[in-house]
Amino acid sequence: MQSVLLEIEKTKRDLISDELRQLLESIGTIKTIHKDTYLFREGLDANEIYLMKSGIVQIGKLTADGKELTLRICKSDDIVGELTLFCDDPKYVLSCKVLEPGQVLVINRDRLESELMYNGPLTFEFMKWVSNHMRKFQSKMRDLLLHGKKGALYSTLIRLSNSYGIKDSNGVLINIALTNTELAKFCVATRESVNRMLSELRKSGIITIDNSGKIYIHNIQFLRDEIGCENCPIEICNID
Repeated sequence: MQSVLLEIEKTKRDLISDELRQLLESIGTIKTIHKDTYLFREGLDANEIYLMKSGIVQIGKLTADGKELTLRICKSDDIVGELTLFCDDPKYVLSCKVLEPGQVLVINRDRLESELMYNGPLTFEFMKWVSNHMRKFQSKMRDLLLHGKKGALYSTLIRLSNSYGIKDSNGVLINIALTNTELAKFCVATRESVNRMLSELRKSGIITIDNSGKIYIHNIQFLRDEIGCENCPIEICNID
């Protein structure tokens, strides 16, 4: 089981080279983050980006009708706020809420832009990293628009399994507990509709849910077939 988690972590680490990490650490400062606070909020001036050192944060956006859409759950080695680089008068287009306390590396946006201007290979790597996140965003929107709330939930379960999954002969355990309200935010759905969809999956034997709220997927191929899964690489099909 550990080998699955290690493979996932290796894939993530490969997206941020040692050279890029060293650059970020050389110009950043450590900040402690506390549960239920915000690292940044939608609409505010985007003067900083962040490298997660520990803890867990949730990246989301308010829709026009006041609903909350969750787009990412980020942990150690993830960069957040990165889409504001090389923009005129940048504003945060998303909000970042702390789910579990930890520490982040705070990097001044102007300082990073200056450093990247003189380092072509790292600039290319950073832009490639940002491009991967745009592809993730597009694939999530595709699932939501083409397959509705059910497709968004099934897609979310697949992505969670890729980021937090522990695989064995009976399926994949998603090793993070999320409430149905939290899952609903990935789908722009109500808690009641997520309750109903999860209940249908349980009755069909597709999933089980343990007492701590963790979901065990017994037939992930069913979920993939239902949304016409395109077998995207793991760096695209994850929740980070």
